[in-house]
Amino acid sequence: MNRDETISPLFSDLYELTMMLAYGENHQSARATFSLFIRGSAGLNRGFFVAAGLEDALYGLEKMHFSQSDLDYLQSLNLFPEAFIRLLPDFRFTGDVRAMPEGTICFADEPLMEVTAPIAEAQVVETFLINTLGFQTNIATKALRCIHAAKGRPLSDFSFRRTQGLDAGMQVARCAYIAGFTGTSNVLAGKKYGIPVSGTMAHSFILAFGNEIEAFQAYARSFPDNSIFLIDTHDVIEGARSAVSVALVMAGKGHLLKGVRIDSGDMVEDSRKVRRILDEAGLRQVQIVATSGFDEFEIEKVLSEGAAIDAFGVGTKLGVSADTPYLDMVYKMSRYGSRNVKKNSPGKIR
Repeated sequence: MNRDETISPLFSDLYELTMMLAYGENHQSARATFSLFIRGSAGLNRGFFVAAGLEDALYGLEKMHFSQSDLDYLQSLNLFPEAFIRLLPDFRFTGDVRAMPEGTICFADEPLMEVTAPIAEAQVVETFLINTLGFQTNIATKALRCIHAAKGRPLSDFSFRRTQGLDAGMQVARCAYIAGFTGTSNVLAGKKYGIPVSGTMAHSFILAFGNEIEAFQAYARSFPDNSIFLIDTHDVIEGARSAVSVALVMAGKGHLLKGVRIDSGDMVEDSRKVRRILDEAGLRQVQIVATSGFDEFEIEKVLSEGAAIDAFGVGTKLGVSADTPYLDMVYKMSRYGSRNVKKNSPGKIR
């Protein structure tokens, strides 16, 4: 979320605004308490969740107000009376929020947040809160599952090019870092959130030069102490040998090759062969970084089969939480005025 901008209450579904009008016209202004939680009846493949999104949610509640362009748009709909629109410039969220700190482990049907405010205020922020906490909690949860699977190996977020929009890319980098990722390829997220940035090179860089050795030499000249060579453009084994030849020249000049990256092929067998090549050349300190299609399931699979991988770049499947791309997060009123209330719809109690 851009901290330089206010948040429009139009970040809502239409019925939040129509209810806001109807509450006022029917003198419903008592304080209401809403609980935001993940409904556990959806059969999600998750035994736990990681709460995230609170910082953006609180910022949005504090900065939310109707701009003149918001008012003009609502008037153009010919749905809301002039008297209602004239009241909107004074709208501010004045309620109370109780919430789990970001990074807290939580479970289905357990409130991540409770909002208590005059009912119109509490109602109109529903969509904003579900959207903000739902997506970020889902990504933080996916990230922590990857960390558990990696068994202490560092993970970096490489998802930015595949996330569903620029805002999502920023939120994924932040949520992965909350969960324990060591860095991100997203440079803007590094600037905004103070996350360490990391990256290597693309296959296009290799192809732009005459051969792999020339490409590695060129990159090492530019980044003598921060080079990770991509070795699978043509053949992983030959790429590893080319990396070794350049790394030994670097070492003679007092510089250390940080690692090599494998982005395709048989990750288990290839990584073990590459490890042998590096070790036999006395380059035991050079790490093997693996990318391409990893999430907690694939990380666990290759490690259980004996892959010699020291670190992972985790991209697409993290950025969209591919196996569980949404959470059934809901925002339900539990108290209005002096009354406790509860929804009793079959299959959707609460």
